[in-house]
Amino acid sequence: MTDRDYMERALELAVKATGWTNPNPLVGAVIGKDGRIIGEGYHHRKGEPHAERNAIASLTESAEGATIYVTMEPCCHYGLTPPCTEAIIENRIAKVVIGSRDPNPKVAGKGVLQLREAGIEVVEDFMREECDAINEVFFHYITTNTPYVVMKYAMTADGKIATRTGESKWVTGPEAREAVHQMRNKYMGIMVGIGTVLADNPMLNARIDGARDPIRIICDSNLRIPMDCQIVKTAKEIRTIVACACNADNLRDKRDALTAAGVEIIDCPDGSGRIDLKKLMELLGAMKIDSVLIEGGGTLNYSALEAGIVNEVAAFIAPKLWGGSEAKTPVEGIGVELPAEGTELELADVKQVGRDILIRYRKA
Repeated sequence: MTDRDYMERALELAVKATGWTNPNPLVGAVIGKDGRIIGEGYHHRKGEPHAERNAIASLTESAEGATIYVTMEPCCHYGLTPPCTEAIIENRIAKVVIGSRDPNPKVAGKGVLQLREAGIEVVEDFMREECDAINEVFFHYITTNTPYVVMKYAMTADGKIATRTGESKWVTGPEAREAVHQMRNKYMGIMVGIGTVLADNPMLNARIDGARDPIRIICDSNLRIPMDCQIVKTAKEIRTIVACACNADNLRDKRDALTAAGVEIIDCPDGSGRIDLKKLMELLGAMKIDSVLIEGGGTLNYSALEAGIVNEVAAFIAPKLWGGSEAKTPVEGIGVELPAEGTELELADVKQVGRDILIRYRKA
């Protein structure tokens, strides 16, 4: 096996935990000796042993003189689990090959230094681009303390998210809809506006095997959310946050009823009766919510872009045309006056999902 073979296996292992390690990174580790894998593991979920310790626990023989390939710099501090550098040193591993550098100030180069001081050879930045790619959420969150925000929508080839009568089931095919549930599993929170709740009465859960339901975040300036909607009725089973922009005394009974139903309420006014989305992201980050998938309509999408909170756009495009000047589009609001004022994006990926196309853009 080559160095690349070992690291590719470590990457395969790392992504097995997608959706379960947040706000920790996805990390995989493989221990190689004499051209063979003698141990491998990955970080399964937050609070459980890290990838390196799981790989060491799976050893089929002594790791003395072996090489460990790990997708991110080993930790060197005590948190919910003990340092991985200690385990590497104790098992007399001779060489550590690292993909990503850890931007966490508690680690950031300190793990590498500790290994080198113990006489261990360390190679950094091996397949770094591939290793960095699986942890874009972690890198953003650990450096900004705010969630990585993905704006997702599905539209026809002529840019419609619903017909002129408001019907939207279904824009895309079953494969694309399953991909959306995989995204709900990947990202820690899912956010919609009150308009979506009133129109669709959604559950906003992840309906695929083995998935983790995202934290539901509802933007509802005036607490119009119905007590009998699915979101409220299941708030004690699936964590639910309602962000509002009102402190009126006449809503005290509604607030108390929502709280009793298990809903967490965040007051986040912007001074003009709307929700301050930028402040909301700061509050969610402080709650250790590292990522948010926006699945709202055109109004919330426009507000999110206007607030500058969007990091990525995921657009599913269906091979159909609906037409209609009054049919809804992915981004509404008043729009920009001049072409140069639009939000600039950079193409990240394009792939076919069933009959549909998924285009991913990052904020330029």
